[in-house]
Amino acid sequence: MILTILGLALFESITSIDNAIINAEVLSKMSQRARKWFLLWGLLIAVFLVRGLLPGMILWAANPSLGFDGVITATFSSDPMVIEAMEQTGPVLLIAGGIFMIFLFFHWLFLEPKYYGLVGEKFIASQGVWFFAVVSILLTVITWYAIDYNSAMAFGAVVGSTAFFIVHGFKQNAELHEKELLGTGGSGLSDLSKLLYLEVIDATFSIDGVVGAFAFTMAIPLILVGNGIGAFVVREFTIRNIENVKKYVYLKNGAMYSILFLGAIMILDSFGHEIPSWISPVITFAIVGYFFWKSKEHIKNGSGKPE
Repeated sequence: MILTILGLALFESITSIDNAIINAEVLSKMSQRARKWFLLWGLLIAVFLVRGLLPGMILWAANPSLGFDGVITATFSSDPMVIEAMEQTGPVLLIAGGIFMIFLFFHWLFLEPKYYGLVGEKFIASQGVWFFAVVSILLTVITWYAIDYNSAMAFGAVVGSTAFFIVHGFKQNAELHEKELLGTGGSGLSDLSKLLYLEVIDATFSIDGVVGAFAFTMAIPLILVGNGIGAFVVREFTIRNIENVKKYVYLKNGAMYSILFLGAIMILDSFGHEIPSWISPVITFAIVGYFFWKSKEHIKNGSGKPE
């Protein structure tokens, strides 16, 4: 449980770095009182209304017969009916989340600006037009195998891809609002309006961390604690230490490669492969640790912009 919570906290922290950097720039133009409010009350909203409520709603949507209260305690229940319900819907939820995560990784790899941390990334980024072909073929293959294994999983795979493109659209809109807040468009807004914008944007960008949390555990209380710790760390970075975080230029790479492996684990789990629970946090620590070391070497060598 401790390893799972630590893995969740690390994963939440690194997947939120980009959002933390933008938030810090917006907050730097606001009053000290507003910044303190964001750190305290904004944190409570981020933890309980987003990181706590959203995973519960996802499980509830997959298991409406259990009720919301039942879903929260389902993973700790010994009731045979509850266990059977979770076992039936678990693969559908896992394959949907796995597809979402893998699509997220390939979108970053093909289309998003990045610091190139591994051999081949620069070439793949130059072939961005292939993103839609790659994810479409991947979805087709996984759906084909899912139909024979469990027809409901095929629907789950389609739901995962649909969720990715819907969330991606909201993210693009959120990024546009962030730029407006940083530019002249936000100059006429009050601190309260900016805080509300930041909370909405934070909720949008937290979806990646919430979906990825199911690769670690189905236990909502553990997700709440782990992601809550991660959200607190991100808030601390946002307020106090964001300039130092910016120096670690390869941390985003670590986040995205973690997302790839966690997505693969979720898909393998959905097809009945027994993946030990410690694998997800260990892989996350290993990948992030490597790119953290790579960032440290970059700082130590005084390199310019990474290739």
